[in-house]
This record gives sequence, C-alpha cells and structure tokens, in this order.
Amino acid sequence: MNKTELIEQIAQTSKLTKADAARALNATTDTITNTLSQGGSVQLIGFGSFLVKTRAARTGRNPQTGETIQIAASKVAAFKSSKALKSEVNK
Repeated sequence: MNKTELIEQIAQTSKLTKADAARALNATTDTITNTLSQGGSVQLIGFGSFLVKTRAARTGRNPQTGETIQIAASKVAAFKSSKALKSEVNK
C-alpha cells in the first residue's frame, strides 16, 4: 500500500474527504518526524513505538575497492511493534 492508497483507505474508514484524510496523515507523519528529530519517542498503545536508536561507529569495507573504511556513529529512526500488532499480523 502506498501513501495515496492509505489516504483513500483512511477516507473510506473515517468518512472524511480525501483532502481531510491527507491533511490528517501528513500532520501525523510530520508530528512523528519532528518528535524523533528532537530525540523523543512516540508511543501508540496497541500499535507500537517510534524511537531513535544510536548506531555505534564501526569499521566497514568499500565494496568496489575492498578498502577498509570507518563508518561514523549515527542516529536512526526505529519502530517497535506492540504485542497486539504482532499477534494480529501472525493470525
């Protein structure tokens, strides 16, 4: 499912217009993005949690040359699904 299909599904389920559903989805994703960029987390009970994880610096290899390189530490967005979501997916 892509974003357009998701907006259509939200509009049908909630009886909103597609424009209202698009604004709601964009507001949700913008809020999650802003919260994560500030180092926070977003927890949706029964669905899961969006959080920021830190990757340690490590040594890697350039696949073209085989040369060893240093990969800097970084922060990545992560999602941890809830128990309810896991059980629903595994039905």
